[in-house]
Amino acid sequence: MNAVLDYLEYVWNQLKGIGVKDVIDILLVALAFYYTFKFVRDRRAGKLLVGIVFLVVLLLISSLLEMRALNFLLSNLFSVGLIAIVIVFQPELRSALEKMGGESLRNFKMRSDSDAVAAMRAAISETCTAVENLSQSKTGALIVFERGTRLGDHIRTGTIIDAVASSFLLGNIFFNKAPLHDGAVIMREGRIHAAGCFLPLSTNNEIVKELGTRHRAAIGLSENSDAVVVVVSEETGVVSVATDGELRRGFSRKTLEEYLSSLLINEDKKPITDRVKGKFTRKGGKKK
Repeated sequence: MNAVLDYLEYVWNQLKGIGVKDVIDILLVALAFYYTFKFVRDRRAGKLLVGIVFLVVLLLISSLLEMRALNFLLSNLFSVGLIAIVIVFQPELRSALEKMGGESLRNFKMRSDSDAVAAMRAAISETCTAVENLSQSKTGALIVFERGTRLGDHIRTGTIIDAVASSFLLGNIFFNKAPLHDGAVIMREGRIHAAGCFLPLSTNNEIVKELGTRHRAAIGLSENSDAVVVVVSEETGVVSVATDGELRRGFSRKTLEEYLSSLLINEDKKPITDRVKGKFTRKGGKKK
């Protein structure tokens, strides 16, 4: 009993010594661990982490059992391992840092600018009207809403338009005999900024095989940026939205407008995902 009381007294003395800076320190470390876990969970880094843990255990065993050759080899491997990991996962790390740096500034700008909110509302409405018409005629389309991460590299592959968002203009761009219909339209600040743009295809081998190039391009861009990408299937007319490497399918005119508004206008609304009929995501996501 005395040992328990002594232990509780020790814990209490330690807690009394915690100051404001210690609390902030703990919160920052917890935040770093959270984003690291999220980064590893959503990417191929998860399998790499298992391999690293195995090598660490092997290093400890070799040290305890005095296996000098193995210990020497593993020690030297870990000395350059961090640099190798940074090189291998450079695209994923760049994407994560870009999202982290752009999200808070984008949210503040959108909330503080009523004109930007009005322009985005109008752009969403016109886009949803165009998507509804394109879906009914089974005309393929790929529409990107730029957010915090700038898409200048992809914009340069297309043709600058810089026009007010219009359902008729979007319909003309994606008309199957129009010169720009094969590429993507990129929307910037509620305007049609460029058309005929080429997007990077996802290299995720676990994507459902029935999805075509447009869907892979939508997922690929959403893996490397915080953009919201709307896809209309040319074969089925099904409307999909890609965000953060995940693809949700089966949107109607109403659910698409509600979902885009929840993502792009930053109001305290719950995304309307429960009405979506079917979803395909990359491994690691909760949506199936």
